Amino acid sequence: MIDFTNLPVKKKAYAGANGSKISVVYNGELYMLKFPVPPARNKEMSYTNSCISEYIGCHIFESVGISVQETLLGTYTKNGKEKLVVACKDFTSSGIVLQDFASIKNTIIDSAHNGYGTELSDILQTIEEQSVVPPETLKKWFWDMFIVDAFIGNWDRHNGNWGFLYETDTDQMTLAPVYDCGSCLFPQADETIMKRTIAEQTERDLRVFEIPLSGIRIDNRKINYFSFLSSLENPDCNQALERIVPKIDMEKVYTIIDEISCISDLQKTFYKGILTERKEKILDFALCKLKSL
Repeated sequence: MIDFTNLPVKKKAYAGANGSKISVVYNGELYMLKFPVPPARNKEMSYTNSCISEYIGCHIFESVGISVQETLLGTYTKNGKEKLVVACKDFTSSGIVLQDFASIKNTIIDSAHNGYGTELSDILQTIEEQSVVPPETLKKWFWDMFIVDAFIGNWDRHNGNWGFLYETDTDQMTLAPVYDCGSCLFPQADETIMKRTIAEQTERDLRVFEIPLSGIRIDNRKINYFSFLSSLENPDCNQALERIVPKIDMEKVYTIIDEISCISDLQKTFYKGILTERKEKILDFALCKLKSL
């Protein structure tokens, strides 16, 4: 565990609704330090497990070969209180700025909704009509990210937390690494919920088949990951299933979790159990159905 308390702090500020953030210098490089979010729903918890979720989610993306923001776990002490934090390496620099998908979506003059509208048809239209990167490249990236988000149970992937790196000197755009995975893996699950989920199949099924829903919508209703993937209705999504699912190595996933020294055995069992069932009952099921056609 790294103690980030006394590191140099920069004036750079970060947007986003989920928790406090400061900019620090660690080993000569800039990191965004994210603090745990006060729980919105589960008032029995002092803070959510969002920092752990961020760390595990990002490392799972990395494990399947998708470019992702580097994350480190550590502590930060303020007013005598030590908090668990996650440090996210800042992938911007002088002359390279982050532009989210929402800002690109706003450049599509005929788009039916504003940049932050997450209707799937509108997102796909933007992907086809934008010109900052080849549409096929962007479409592949979007669906690959969707598959991993389905695996880790990310309920908050929206147009403001994925995007591009803009090089101001050359006027070129490239895909930004995946970032902002703090809303995966049920960050508001306390010990009671974890114990009940481990013990009861109905609780596990709830967290596989019903929640969380995707932040992306069809007809203004949030997508149910299981229903959408198993419907096989989108050919590009089906291709992503075939690309990504074989790359998911559950032993690597278990190792990511087991090597986190600051969480309990209960948490580790909860995370591993949820991920095992989500892979088998959502991803493997949909892929098996696709192969049987």
